[in-house]
Amino acid sequence: MRLLSILIVATCFIASSWAQDLSIWKDPEFQRRFNEGLLAVSDVEPPVSEQEIEAMQEVLQLMADEDIDRAISVLGNLIGKENSAVYDFTLGHLLFQKDRFDQAAIAFGSAVKKFPKYRRAWNYLGQTYVRIGKFREAVPALTRTLEFGESRGTTYGLLGYAHSNVGNYIAAETAYRMAVLLDPETPDWQMGLARAFYKQQRYLELSSFCESMLQADPSRTDLWMLQANAFIGLGRPMDAAKNFEMLDGLGKSTAASLNGLGDIYINEGLFDLGVQAYLRALPMGGPGAEERPLAAARNLVVNGGLEETQTLLDGMEQHFGEAMAQDTQKEILILRSRLALARGGGEEEAKVLEQVVALDPLDGEALLLLGHYHRRAGEAEVAMNYFDRAEKITGFEAKALVGKAQLLVGQGKYREALPLLRRAQQVDPQDYVQDFLDQVERGAKAS
Repeated sequence: MRLLSILIVATCFIASSWAQDLSIWKDPEFQRRFNEGLLAVSDVEPPVSEQEIEAMQEVLQLMADEDIDRAISVLGNLIGKENSAVYDFTLGHLLFQKDRFDQAAIAFGSAVKKFPKYRRAWNYLGQTYVRIGKFREAVPALTRTLEFGESRGTTYGLLGYAHSNVGNYIAAETAYRMAVLLDPETPDWQMGLARAFYKQQRYLELSSFCESMLQADPSRTDLWMLQANAFIGLGRPMDAAKNFEMLDGLGKSTAASLNGLGDIYINEGLFDLGVQAYLRALPMGGPGAEERPLAAARNLVVNGGLEETQTLLDGMEQHFGEAMAQDTQKEILILRSRLALARGGGEEEAKVLEQVVALDPLDGEALLLLGHYHRRAGEAEVAMNYFDRAEKITGFEAKALVGKAQLLVGQGKYREALPLLRRAQQVDPQDYVQDFLDQVERGAKAS
């Protein structure tokens, strides 16, 4: 039986931060190639008149002096509809250097309008669109670059990145393969290809791909996480657990890897190992720091892991202390009440539920549980009070009416119980309530 759905996040691979910032932007070699792009390529370059070359001398000198802001200003005054597209292209390049990406895209766009075969301008336009997250616009720009003869791995890689971000994973895979072939040293393209495999649910290829990269660099946390996801997709959770344990052994565990490890162990019935993984994840914080162990505790108490539930709840309270969110406190109190009930307790359960109601007087579930506890204890007046309170809470009216009817039937008051059960069926019809109603009707006639 599956106790938990396995929730594993390949953080370095799927995280939105990766989708927004490629490390290649900071790579000195990429920056060198980007700047080299200013050099002309004759067969796909717009013409430049002698007058335009002469007018550009001041701009080129300012660029040499690294006075980029002044160069932008001077060049902006030179540009007109009839000027060479080189002006627009150079302006776009300068604006890109100053991180003024939206303006750079306009300048590059103007360049390709003036000279549609301007390969460098198409390339830089595509790169700029990628930089600002306009991936749908980047795809045709980078494609035109390739059509006009570009063959660098960077261009293929950025095209794969753009395709991936608009959901074209087959196209992304093709582009990334070319990028890895031409530029095998850039890890962004390797991870992009892996992402394309993952999105197409090609887990076997993904696993093999990660294995080859891990042999070259076994310290890659992102690859261990990614391969674990592949193993999950292949239905091999214990192989995924080995990956997470490897990360732990390397001292590179994350909250995501430890919570994923806990999920696997709980699913495999290894309750103690699962609890220890969740507890080790707590100090790392992050999203799900409270919810993941709480979800595990809910399943453990239902499936007989009573000691493990106790250990997990104790560990959470010790870790969070007074900083624990009120909702988490209430959830733990409810779990402790269920734990006491599963152990055959009664009075302890009631005390915990009373604490829950003190924290949240409108907790319908706790009110119902207290009502049934006092009904079983023969405290009819107290039980009726709790059922009355639960009846006023949205979503709990029908169950409260049934609880009150059970209380009255226990006192032999069949006729008084009938309208309560009929109203409960009007609010939320249930087969078991109808069966109970039929029994009470027979009892009322007999009496």
